[in-house]
Amino acid sequence: MFDNGKQYHIRCAKGDIGEYCILPGDPGRCALIAEHFADAVKVAQNREYTTYTGYIKEKKVSVVSTGIGGPSAAIAMEELAELGAHTFIRVGTCGGINVKVQAGDAVIASAAVRQEGTSREYAPLEYPAAADFGVTLALRDAADRLGIPCHVGVVQCKDSFYGQHRPEAMPVAGELLEKWEAWKRLGVLASEMESATLFVVAAHLGVRCGTVLHTVWNQERAKLGYGDASSHDVDNSVKICVEAIKAL
Repeated sequence: MFDNGKQYHIRCAKGDIGEYCILPGDPGRCALIAEHFADAVKVAQNREYTTYTGYIKEKKVSVVSTGIGGPSAAIAMEELAELGAHTFIRVGTCGGINVKVQAGDAVIASAAVRQEGTSREYAPLEYPAAADFGVTLALRDAADRLGIPCHVGVVQCKDSFYGQHRPEAMPVAGELLEKWEAWKRLGVLASEMESATLFVVAAHLGVRCGTVLHTVWNQERAKLGYGDASSHDVDNSVKICVEAIKAL
């Protein structure tokens, strides 16, 4: 903490943020998400952390970017929880693994494979990275009400983006390729980089966390020649998140 009461990394103080927090990775998405708020105000910007606060249905909410990966996401959740936030929804992007997941679909994570490092400093690997059931249900119901195609299930969380996309070039290629095949056989929906950390940190802090992701593309469908175009418009996942917060 600074002497002025602001948290060290996110540079926010008591009263700056709402009890409900939306967590995108990209700081550039914060202003776009804040357009869904009433009376949105930019509160702070430091490093990868950009914060806007406003209202949804007269409830104070914030959007705070977390950057890429588990370490910075854990810092954001720790500091936001210290300021009184109790419900978190990650809104991000993913790459499909299961061939039923198409570019543009929403993926709602019920749990995450802990193929990352940050959560190991919070809980043994035997402990599951599971989303809050109430938040997950609210996200699923919101997608249904909005008529947005979605899939609910397990996602894979990793630390290396290029370990996914160029596994054969890595010194541990055999391990990466073997595990990827396992995730496919187990029906894992998609791959991303923050949810496993956020779910485990949320369990440690006693707060709620869920995840809704926009599918950019699916490399497994591409390998099979389905010819799916990539999709970069994340607005549907944001709409699902906002609608879920209204219900929560």
